[in-house]
Amino acid sequence: MLSTIAAAAGRILISEPFMMDPNFKRSVILLTEYAESGAVGFVLNHQSEYLLGDILPDTAYSEMPVYVGGPVALNTLHFIHCVPEKIEGGIEITGGLYWGGDFEQVKQLMSSYQLQASEIKFFTGYSGWTPDQLDGELRDNAWIVTDKFETETLFSNTEEVNLWKQAVINLGQRYAHIANFPENPELN
Repeated sequence: MLSTIAAAAGRILISEPFMMDPNFKRSVILLTEYAESGAVGFVLNHQSEYLLGDILPDTAYSEMPVYVGGPVALNTLHFIHCVPEKIEGGIEITGGLYWGGDFEQVKQLMSSYQLQASEIKFFTGYSGWTPDQLDGELRDNAWIVTDKFETETLFSNTEEVNLWKQAVINLGQRYAHIANFPENPELN
């Protein structure tokens, strides 16, 4: 097993370099829930074709990117944030990082420009695993689990591949060489 730490809410999943599933190819996923009933997370580095203004017309932050959180329930909108003092009702995932909250409050904060793009990130859909499914994928080395990340990195608009590469490099020397693997080894 590649991972040296266990999966848990608040940890990051990094896809193995040759994963071919387009939903998770070179993905960095924030796990927001991990329990016997299954797991939930959001892909941090797959930007959708939509901007926030496409989904929420008349929003003050119409140019803010929206990410594809995963292939489940793509008709739903989710968010993570790091400002519980501004957005009530969120679920703390890990120190200072929250999932969801009062959406009316979010809209009000956005319309009055009291919320920064570096404080919130939006997703359509989510990534979900049934009981034991993620554990099986971890045993098959499809993912590496880490808790080595800076919260501000989660809210950056870093290009998709660059965030994956940076996440791999942050794992340390043992994994650093993986960051330079070609996406398709047959083209090497």
